[in-house]
Amino acid sequence: MAKSEVQAQPNAGANAGVDAGEARQGVQWIDDRMATQFANVVNVQGTREQIDLFFGTNRTWNVAESGGMSVELSNRLILTPLAAKRLWTVLGGVLREHENRYGALNVEQQG
Repeated sequence: MAKSEVQAQPNAGANAGVDAGEARQGVQWIDDRMATQFANVVNVQGTREQIDLFFGTNRTWNVAESGGMSVELSNRLILTPLAAKRLWTVLGGVLREHENRYGALNVEQQG
C-alpha cells in the first residue's frame, strides 16, 4: 500500500503567490493508489516493536446454528507504537464527536 502521509516539498506550482521565505509546509495526501474496503470486524495484537490491526468481514448469517463466527480477513495494518498512539488519539476524538451528534455507541465485550 502506498504511503498515506508525505511531507510536502516546496515547489513553484504549490507555492505560487507565497513569498520565498514563507514556503508552505504541511501534509500532501496522495490518494491515487488508495483502495477502499469495508470491515465490520477488527482485532488487535501487539509486541514491543509493533501494533497489528486486523480487519475483516463477518460472513456468519446465524451464529446459533453455525456454532461460531466466520470472519474473512481482508487487511492487516502494522503500526509503530507511536503511530498507534496517534491513531488512538485521533480516533477517540472522531468517535466523541460522532457520539455527540448521533448518540452513544454501546459495545458489548465478547470473549
